[in-house]
Amino acid sequence: MRKGLKKFVRIFIYVHIFLAVSLLLTHCTFKRYAEKSYARAKKDKPYDVIIVPGVPYEKENTTMVMKMRIFWAKHLYDSGYTKNIIFSGAAVYSPFVEALAMKTIADSLGIPAEHTFAETKAEHSTENIYYSWRLAKELGFKKIALATDPYQSGLLRSFTRRYCPGVKAIPIVFGMLDISNKSLPVIDTTSCHADGFVSILEREGFWQRFRGTLGKRVKEDRRESKKQKEKSEESVSQTTY
Repeated sequence: MRKGLKKFVRIFIYVHIFLAVSLLLTHCTFKRYAEKSYARAKKDKPYDVIIVPGVPYEKENTTMVMKMRIFWAKHLYDSGYTKNIIFSGAAVYSPFVEALAMKTIADSLGIPAEHTFAETKAEHSTENIYYSWRLAKELGFKKIALATDPYQSGLLRSFTRRYCPGVKAIPIVFGMLDISNKSLPVIDTTSCHADGFVSILEREGFWQRFRGTLGKRVKEDRRESKKQKEKSEESVSQTTY
């Protein structure tokens, strides 16, 4: 009995040491990735626009994640890394359209409203970057970068290369900005509220949301766009004939 207990405790300790080391190595890897990306962006600046993925807006309970992303976007704008900002996100988990709320906050912080834009269709991270990339192209922006935390940026790298060619990364460099004593301004949420809001947790099951995170909706949209393009080209061809 005592021997079995000792074996269990030993395994328990080894597992937790392994997890701790793995987390430390992962953190260090993403930290180096962020620092290298930032240094590269410094040489390539200014970008025409940066894409900032949305975070649910909860009024006075706004998360640290939103705070970091907005202040990082402001830092990149104030430091001349970008000329414009696209905030992305629909009303997904709360009844406020994420992109509109974040744009309103950014404008309140002093970023000129004519240089901030809202992409309001995306409900998953892959959609954040894809629909914002399409919007950036429509607006005539050419040098585009993704500005978010290094973990999300790293996870989106392969997707970005395949579906949003040319988009670079300027992930948050933790420790560069001291925002511990800063707070986001309280905004009028009237224009950000989504009428008839239904949380994605009620509209989609876990696996639907997971597939969305992997880019299911983006792939469907691309297939549909391809079909429409082929129909249009066929119609033009027949008319010409």
